Amino acid sequence: MSGFGVLRGGGVVWRDGGDAVDLSALGPEFAQASLNPLLALGPDGWRQATEAARAHDGPRTTEPALALPFEVADYVDFNSSLEHATNMGRLFRPGADPVFPNWRRLPVAYHGRAGTVVVSGTDVVRPSGQLEAGVYGPTRKLDIELELGFVVGVPSRPGEPVPTERFVEHVFGVVLLNDWSARDVQAWESVPLGPFLGKSFQTSISAWVTPLALLDDRRVEARAQEPPALPYLAGGRDWALDLALEIELNGDTISRGNARTLYWTMPQQLAHATSNGASLRTGDLMATGTVSGPEPGSEGSLMELWRNSRFLEDGDEVVLRGRAGEIELGEVRGRIRPAENRSAGSAVQSG
Repeated sequence: MSGFGVLRGGGVVWRDGGDAVDLSALGPEFAQASLNPLLALGPDGWRQATEAARAHDGPRTTEPALALPFEVADYVDFNSSLEHATNMGRLFRPGADPVFPNWRRLPVAYHGRAGTVVVSGTDVVRPSGQLEAGVYGPTRKLDIELELGFVVGVPSRPGEPVPTERFVEHVFGVVLLNDWSARDVQAWESVPLGPFLGKSFQTSISAWVTPLALLDDRRVEARAQEPPALPYLAGGRDWALDLALEIELNGDTISRGNARTLYWTMPQQLAHATSNGASLRTGDLMATGTVSGPEPGSEGSLMELWRNSRFLEDGDEVVLRGRAGEIELGEVRGRIRPAENRSAGSAVQSG
């Protein structure tokens, strides 16, 4: 169990088993209310900080109250699992080709809302929205998405693409991520521009950020791509991560998968995101999209697991977990609260 986090009252801590080790004595970047100053140090600073944290015998807290670990600059969510894209395409567009022609050519994505990224343990209020023509009300199809997120430390200059081979110069570490989704809102609103209110109400991440360097021995070759990627996306294929993932619902494990099944790797995602000259900022969060595997029981969303027949109820609690050998990623936990009576009122059916 390893990673950096931040206490609610401020101060960077290191995860050692179930304890949080206070790192404030190590320097000014550790006496902060977020990890952003640490993220901005770059690879040499990250290595030194991780070595110092692992060796530090500072004060310990057994049940730390943890805050959002970094200030999220921008948030981008990719769709990098071929199984997820195929499963969802069949459910949303029955009878049509489930995977659009561009999907195998580039890592498709949408921009989310940085302001609604929250730390693990934050309750999820059932969102309301337009569900179909003339109907507004609480979502009936509240879902989860099991994802990895990677956290940018070193910014890039506007107009300067970041090729796959420079991925490790910019990315500090990874988090587990749950991109909560209102599937009925999503289905109605997404044509032609894609997800909006069905996704933007809340995204939960783990309180601990695991440095990328600690996962180096979990790197494996990614699955073959057909057709071959264009030259600017051709690298980064040795960056599939052998991370065991699971979903727990109300105390029962309902899905087990592995991040190594992703079709597009994180370096390819970063290269595509910056290929038009878009710049990176410290604290950028980029998510892989739902991780679904080929075997039954390895799906990363309830819509896939239960074929659009069952979704989250009020009071349900979801926990996402990930493990890389002896390293356990921080969990992502969230409990569903009933919809609130907002200004738009309760469900309305027009003529």
